[in-house]
Amino acid sequence: MLTLKMILENRDEVVRRLGKKHFKDAATMIDKVIGIDKVRRTTQRELDDKLAQINQQSKAIGELMKKGLKEEAAAAKANVAALKEMTTEFKARMENAENEIRNILLQVPNLPNETVPEGFGAEDNKVEKMGGENPKFEGFKPLPHWELAKKYDLIDFEMGVKITGAGFPIYKGKGARLQRALINFFLDEARNAGYLEIEPPYVVNEASGYGTGQLPDKEGQMYHATVDNLYLIPTAEVPVTNIFRDVILKEDELPQKMCAYSACFRREAGSYGKDVRGLNRLHQFNKVEIVRIDKPEHSYQSLDEMIAHVENLVKKLELPYRILRLCGGDMSFTSAITFDFEVFSAAQERWLEVSSVSNFESYQANRLKCRYKTSEGKTELCHTLNGSALALPRIVAALLENHQTADGIRIPAALVPYCGFDKID
Repeated sequence: MLTLKMILENRDEVVRRLGKKHFKDAATMIDKVIGIDKVRRTTQRELDDKLAQINQQSKAIGELMKKGLKEEAAAAKANVAALKEMTTEFKARMENAENEIRNILLQVPNLPNETVPEGFGAEDNKVEKMGGENPKFEGFKPLPHWELAKKYDLIDFEMGVKITGAGFPIYKGKGARLQRALINFFLDEARNAGYLEIEPPYVVNEASGYGTGQLPDKEGQMYHATVDNLYLIPTAEVPVTNIFRDVILKEDELPQKMCAYSACFRREAGSYGKDVRGLNRLHQFNKVEIVRIDKPEHSYQSLDEMIAHVENLVKKLELPYRILRLCGGDMSFTSAITFDFEVFSAAQERWLEVSSVSNFESYQANRLKCRYKTSEGKTELCHTLNGSALALPRIVAALLENHQTADGIRIPAALVPYCGFDKID
């Protein structure tokens, strides 16, 4: 959530930067916030004046009673009672104004960093870097991962439909072992990079959803257990980041570095067509997430380190990849800057997103009230960051497709100790 201070001091800049995200109602909503805040400030001054009068007259009542001026004291008491009634009204008006401001700001996205490119969608994203080589297949035509999964009995999509519905596959045999191997590989790599492993809940309360920005923006994309008013997590980012809700850290405790494996649940409402086939888009999938809480002046160094960490994972999996700097129109509601990792799908001949690494700056922290105390004793908002390291479905799809041979599927060397086999045949 944007801070009121930022809006009041930099109104034109806020509106300009929101324009990069193509937020149409930016000027209207920001001006409405400023207008409500003016009312709030006026009410605060009136409240302070009435409280001062109450304090002054309360002292006078005691003096009048000492002098035996009972009628004057009674009149003063009646006046104080009337003033108190007015302060109750002012406090209610203040609370209403503050709630109205918060409700508006919850609907306003984060400001994109100045380095975010202009653009409306994926076609306007900027390729920052490419790595690896696309595989060459001699003597056979590569199969898409859903056919490989059937050929080698790795994943049963139809059984998942029977048990639950589309988008809930069942992994079998070496397919299940490959899932477990990837999870352990990603967690070990994160731990070796200094991340503390967390095992979070898979359901969160409403406050947690608001804290990281899934609510009210994405409630239609989350599975909602209505009886208990709990939400299945779309990513481990939500419970892990909420560890620091309403927390004030010491400066020397930053950065906080955490990683977590979780199942992730997404309704993916409105998804259809070829992009949803096989593992391309699921309602339930596995992912390892990395999260950082940091000081503002250090958060972009943390972002660079997180990007390097994800790139190292993709390299060890021997996959061709590219890193994209997302344009304003393709960024999430809460992000200040995002870098996507895509791996090349050899059989589908298309790029598949496998990770997003984002810096939210103080946007989530302001919602969460996640702060730190400087060495000078001043309390400041933290910056929050997270990244997929990595999401499994499309990684598995790319591994199967890119490493297939005429007589099986080769397992990358880095994964062999985790899998216990070096080939699927």
